[in-house]
Amino acid sequence: MSYLDELNPSQLAPTTNIHGPTMVIAGAGSGKTRVLTFRIAHMMEQGIDPFNIMALTFTNKAAREMTERIGRIVGASEAKNITMGTFHSVFSRILRYNADKLGYPSNFTIYDTQDSKSVLKQVAKDLKLDEKIYKPGNCLNRISAAKNNLISPEAYAENAEINAEDKMARRPEMARVYKAYASRCFKAGAMDFDDLLYQTNVLLRDFPDVLSYYQQKFKYILVDEYQDTNFAQYLIVKKLAAVYENICVVGDDSQSIYSFRGANIQNILNFKVDYPDYKLYKLEQNYRSSKNIVEAANSVIKRNQDQIEKKVWTDNHEGKKIKVVRTLTENEEGKLVVNRIFDIKQAEGLMYSDFAILYRTNKQSRAFEESLRKLNMPYKIFGGLSFYQRREIKDLLGYFRLVANPNDEEALKRVINYPKRGIGKTTIENIIIVANERGVSMWDVISNFHEYPVNINSGAKNKISDFVTMIRSFTAQMSKMNAYDLAQEISRSSGIIKELFADKDKGVEEIERYQNIEQLLSGIKEFTITNEESGNIYLPDFMMDVALLTDADNTKDDDKNYVTLMTIHSSKGLEFPHVFLVGMEENLFPSQMVLNSRTELEEERRLFYVAVTRAKDTCTLTYAASRFVWGNLQTSESSRFITEIDEVYLEMENPPRAGGRSLSSGFDKPFTGGLNRALSGSSSTPSAPKNFKPVSRPNGSGIAGSENLELKVGYMVNHDRFGKGKVTQMVDEGQDKKATIFFPHHGAKTVLLRFANLTVLED
Repeated sequence: MSYLDELNPSQLAPTTNIHGPTMVIAGAGSGKTRVLTFRIAHMMEQGIDPFNIMALTFTNKAAREMTERIGRIVGASEAKNITMGTFHSVFSRILRYNADKLGYPSNFTIYDTQDSKSVLKQVAKDLKLDEKIYKPGNCLNRISAAKNNLISPEAYAENAEINAEDKMARRPEMARVYKAYASRCFKAGAMDFDDLLYQTNVLLRDFPDVLSYYQQKFKYILVDEYQDTNFAQYLIVKKLAAVYENICVVGDDSQSIYSFRGANIQNILNFKVDYPDYKLYKLEQNYRSSKNIVEAANSVIKRNQDQIEKKVWTDNHEGKKIKVVRTLTENEEGKLVVNRIFDIKQAEGLMYSDFAILYRTNKQSRAFEESLRKLNMPYKIFGGLSFYQRREIKDLLGYFRLVANPNDEEALKRVINYPKRGIGKTTIENIIIVANERGVSMWDVISNFHEYPVNINSGAKNKISDFVTMIRSFTAQMSKMNAYDLAQEISRSSGIIKELFADKDKGVEEIERYQNIEQLLSGIKEFTITNEESGNIYLPDFMMDVALLTDADNTKDDDKNYVTLMTIHSSKGLEFPHVFLVGMEENLFPSQMVLNSRTELEEERRLFYVAVTRAKDTCTLTYAASRFVWGNLQTSESSRFITEIDEVYLEMENPPRAGGRSLSSGFDKPFTGGLNRALSGSSSTPSAPKNFKPVSRPNGSGIAGSENLELKVGYMVNHDRFGKGKVTQMVDEGQDKKATIFFPHHGAKTVLLRFANLTVLED
């Protein structure tokens, strides 16, 4: 059977018509990734050289999956010849190859948000600006917007309208901040994420020979999620496609939700203006969701005026109506949602991973986290602190960055006295002062004290000289040792492994830090082995891969059976059998921050459309009648988006009270259990669900006891899911007595003793 036989007629047409400008409007769940993948495979089957194909995605994960799927059709080795990846990863490689033209080293550092904020904090301090007004986050957002619109520091300073806006925002010195920030990044041989697009545009603008080379190389260009491109991305693609115009963009204007990141919906709406002879294809059959969910989403999104006409439909089952549930408070909302997840899972034999709780803002997660913990249900919040942002990981990566690029001042400041080697804060500040006065990097100063006299004592100079010698020795090995071997050498010789190992017995947090370093080194080993077919894999190769990870790429987890909690923005591209869309209140969703114009309201409506279409089988909308805002209790009304859904697709419920009835077997049956009372701390004692067992008596004998028996800190216990663990904390809240237990393979868990299945182990 040919791979083309797997496509329906609507998918087949854009897959096989491979020449000229093409736009594919792909409704939610319509198989756009399949079309993009098969189109590339078909191009290669028709004799197009994979070296002439560039495919741009929005996550590295998506690029890897597409490459693997293409490889199964045309062969893995040929598939690897396609230039495929995110905008940032593809153009960072182009920039590294041409870095000298722009005055950067080829091994330039890529600053993450924390690095950029650190630089901006120092800039504000040096310019003697009020740090409460010139907050690093606000300044970075302003600079990011300028770069995404290709506005240089010089053009920014000369633009009267921009200056007026800054004065209105009480930041009249913003132009100086932008200029100083750009200067310091350049001096450090560093680019931030926005620079990867900004500097690519500069490269293609100022060097016609480079532009011509890549126009001839990339004769066929494909762009996924085109509705999410910003001006800088749009211009790069337009320049590269100008000669052959073999450009295919895939996207859905109804899912354009990233204007706050600079995404411009006009890019997809105006494609027909840029390419008048374009071919338009529409993928309108939804393979993901039930008919009720698809039609409900359609009934809302049709209210948007600024959109490309389409009619999404499905042959899937009718499905259940969308439930709308009102609770009295946000805490009751949390309890209700978690109760329903528990009951549906038990009744239908589902996995925790079949459920997702989606919200408009991260701050809404608290009530759901608390309820999940009380029932000892596993969950994971996406959008929190990622693995690569943890302190110990940033420390070791700081060494890696400095070895690759000694001018990286943020890395240097981070590791010069870690582990502690007696180089104090005053010494570092004196080095910074001299570096800024002379217009050189900190590394230049500490490598040449004879040229740059610094006011520090001889003892500190000797310690710094030893540090410089160590870094130079690592750098000398960079092109001789593979990424893993050098990473292991740095982690040992720097003293990081020794320090973390020595701290291992101090507590749970220290153990986790040591284990995180171990996990990082294992990841580098895997990266080295996985990519060794491409040739020698060195440390800078790994560092570039890490620097370009997106939020969606940081989801690797061995145990994926957990309830997912995330913002709607983070959920784009995902799907779940059962979705709970919470906080459906006016001024929360839609947010009161974005109700100044029809354009902003329409984006909020698109965000709601994205949320609903994540659901495959059921979608439940919940809202609270009251909610605390900055410590004040405020009444709430239901979101306008609920009323915009055609009522034929809705089922409105009466508000259940805490301590009321609980679902026993899905949405269509009344509440019968007592879990709401258990979660609300009612004075009456509910009977435990049948699948829970009592805590064993803590006498070392394993004899079953009652909920009134006490565990003690230090006891070793066994949990039926997490295995052996040690009790580290006890909290007595009457009937809701809890224990915090550290499990070596799962970390610290807080369990409700009344429901936990624990056995006390003998010493």
